[in-house]
Amino acid sequence: MTTFTSSYTKLAKEMLEKLGQNFKDPVHSQNEEEGYFWKKNDGDKTEYAFEMSGSVLRFGPGVTKEVGHDILNFKAKNPVVITDKNVKNTTAFKQVEQSLKSLGISYEVFDKVKCEPAVENAIEAIEFCRAKNFDCFIAVGGGSTIDTTKTAALYTSNPEADVYDFFIVPFGKGLLPQNKTLPIIAIPTTAGTGSECTAAAVFDMPEKKCKCGIRVRAIKPHLSLVDPLNVVSMPRNVAIYSGFDVLSHALESFTNKPYYERLPRPEKPEFRPLYQGANPISDVWARETLRIVHKYFRRAVSNPDDIEARSQMQLAACYAGMGIGNAGVHFCHGLSYPISSQGKFCSKPYVDSEYDGHSLIPHGLSVIVTAPAVFQFTVWANPKRHLEAARILGADLPV
Repeated sequence: MTTFTSSYTKLAKEMLEKLGQNFKDPVHSQNEEEGYFWKKNDGDKTEYAFEMSGSVLRFGPGVTKEVGHDILNFKAKNPVVITDKNVKNTTAFKQVEQSLKSLGISYEVFDKVKCEPAVENAIEAIEFCRAKNFDCFIAVGGGSTIDTTKTAALYTSNPEADVYDFFIVPFGKGLLPQNKTLPIIAIPTTAGTGSECTAAAVFDMPEKKCKCGIRVRAIKPHLSLVDPLNVVSMPRNVAIYSGFDVLSHALESFTNKPYYERLPRPEKPEFRPLYQGANPISDVWARETLRIVHKYFRRAVSNPDDIEARSQMQLAACYAGMGIGNAGVHFCHGLSYPISSQGKFCSKPYVDSEYDGHSLIPHGLSVIVTAPAVFQFTVWANPKRHLEAARILGADLPV
């Protein structure tokens, strides 16, 4: 984190020296008082609106224990709890089971989620859930588990759909689901991906040595129970890489292209994409995420018993998730997928002991490794935004 911040500060100072203090932001070139609501006169070509949709999010120590009541409120009769074999042994999972049992709720468990899962792992979960006709899907785990759960719920709710119907083009057909998705409850046990707040799911595609995904509003969790007590036990490396993912989410959404420069304007509201570009709402989440990361990231890594720091980083993960779920990300995440794929599918794959010995490059690492080069490139398109981000992260720069 220190190396990244110093690199970002150095970049910002170099930019100020080259530009001087009186520069015009070439992307967000409107006057301050005009804000986002100024846009170029492109007739009916460019976008004129942005949209925000979010999950119901409940945050607080101990909210995991409330999940049984939530299942009853959804009027579910046949829920499934989806997790992995490691999380199944944690306090978080045991609290979920206790909550369901105390209310007499019958349930089944699918515990075969893989770290950074492949499409075939998603298919296994889909087939299991379709065969059992589950009507509520509870994810207990990190981003891999939540993505798998969202996908299982989507395909169970659309039983006639082919597995690639909802995957994005060119890997799938990019179709929109026809049926309303059955209730999804996300209980994250890591503080990074923000999957509990987004409408996306990402999977490995080994045969093509790449990653592919689903991006439809129908998989945004109906309820997220964000319990800070569930991230206290995160291993050090997981806390580091998850935190870098949060940082990059905030920086990328904040420095993304503004929504009003997106082309073409959608013909119908339902055709408006999930990732719409930077806008006033996503900026709120990004700025606050950066403030939290600056204050608490190092503490959360250096002392796992620092409940305040770990709680704040989990809150930041949610904030950043809401930001990218609306504005989207850009180069760091785009470049991360070939990096992580090569690290996993090459002749000598990378193995991290804190990820249960899986051959993978942790997502947060694959994202942040390109960040210094990415922001050296993007800074010239949007100097004002990068300078503001650098200041929030602690850079001593003139205002």
